[in-house]
Amino acid sequence: MFVYEHIKNSIKRQATEYQYVVSLFFCWHIYGLRYTKRTEIKMDKQIQTKNKTTKKMLIWGLPIVLLTSIFLMNLTHKKQVNIAKDTLSIREVISGDFEDVILFNSRVEPKTTVLLNVIQGGSVSEIFVESGQMVKKGTPLLKVYNPNAELNYLTQETAMIEQINNLRNLRVSIKNQQLSLDQQLLSIQNDFRNAKREYDLDKKLFGKGIIAKNNYQKTEQEYTFQKERNSVIKKSVSEEKKSRDVQLSRINTSLSNMEKSIELLRKNKENFTVKAPVDGLLSSFNPILGENYNQGQPIGKMDVLDGFKLVANVDEYYISKLKEGVNGSVAVNGENYEISISKIYPEVVNGQFDVELLFANGHVSKHIKRGMSLKSKVFLSGKTKALLISKGLFYQSTNGNWIFVLNSDNKAVKRSIKIGRSNPFYYEVLEGLQEGDKVVTSSYDDYKDVVEINIKQ
Repeated sequence: MFVYEHIKNSIKRQATEYQYVVSLFFCWHIYGLRYTKRTEIKMDKQIQTKNKTTKKMLIWGLPIVLLTSIFLMNLTHKKQVNIAKDTLSIREVISGDFEDVILFNSRVEPKTTVLLNVIQGGSVSEIFVESGQMVKKGTPLLKVYNPNAELNYLTQETAMIEQINNLRNLRVSIKNQQLSLDQQLLSIQNDFRNAKREYDLDKKLFGKGIIAKNNYQKTEQEYTFQKERNSVIKKSVSEEKKSRDVQLSRINTSLSNMEKSIELLRKNKENFTVKAPVDGLLSSFNPILGENYNQGQPIGKMDVLDGFKLVANVDEYYISKLKEGVNGSVAVNGENYEISISKIYPEVVNGQFDVELLFANGHVSKHIKRGMSLKSKVFLSGKTKALLISKGLFYQSTNGNWIFVLNSDNKAVKRSIKIGRSNPFYYEVLEGLQEGDKVVTSSYDDYKDVVEINIKQ
């Protein structure tokens, strides 16, 4: 009997309520069997059937009753767990102003940045400045060497000059031809005028009978010939002149284009020297002598010191909530400055997208420097009164559908709730809670199936 009590007390200390009942059943059963056998051995006289049957009923009937009780308790008993209070995060439901805001880290960058590219590829032969220097527009930065490109430029320039000379010679030849035609036309017109004068004179003389008819007819025939000749040649010269004018115009256009091309070619020869496109601060400029760069490859940046902007990586969850023109604020050395979203890049990379923000009215703190990291705040809506719960890990376990609420018996009971908007600090409560309720906001991962929590002080 002492052993049985010892086992019972030990099990009671270490097991749960259900384990205790089951263990008690097995202890009773083992003890009953041992007691029956011991009694049968020690007894000198035969045991009556009635007493034996009664003992068997006690041994087997009581465990059946216990098992039935366990089954009924399992049907009606709530799942509970005991947890120390100092391991839980308990917060009170409050009524306050809810701000639908987004907080994110932003970095300071120049408002205008110009990329420096190598226009003509080649290896670096000279470096004139260093990164971090203020430079003026047109200042040489570095020079590249490319003998093949230089030879190609020289060949092209020679070919263009030869073509220009040929076109100029052709233009001179056309003008000379035009001059010759003009001279011929003048001569023909002069012959026509002489023939007409003689014809008019002989016509008068023939009418008065002074000259013979044969002489008059010769003069008339010459006049008719010169008249038709003059008309035909005039028409031909006119058409040829139009054609030559078109040809000269095209030659002049070609010459103009060739001269522009050769001028551009000579400027391209200057592209072996990379120059500053604007006034500003040279950054990310780290070339090495002998290093080879391809055409169009970037070699640095020029930061135009006309102001600053903020660039931030924002979680893709907010891509549908943000839009250009949304206002916010940023704190610099304890002072708040108004900002607004100026550009949103819709491309999502690794779950984030980029946003650019500008300072309102150009008001920028004198303490702000390129590369600084600042906490920025963007307001999605104005302040509204609402019931608020402090943010916690419970939301990841429940998705905001339920929460443990404390009562006066140091117990936290599962309750269904409805959560609306959220900001970096609070959840907005729509249903299920009242102001002053105390709730458990720590993680529920270890007791998702529990209905009640017994809080141990």
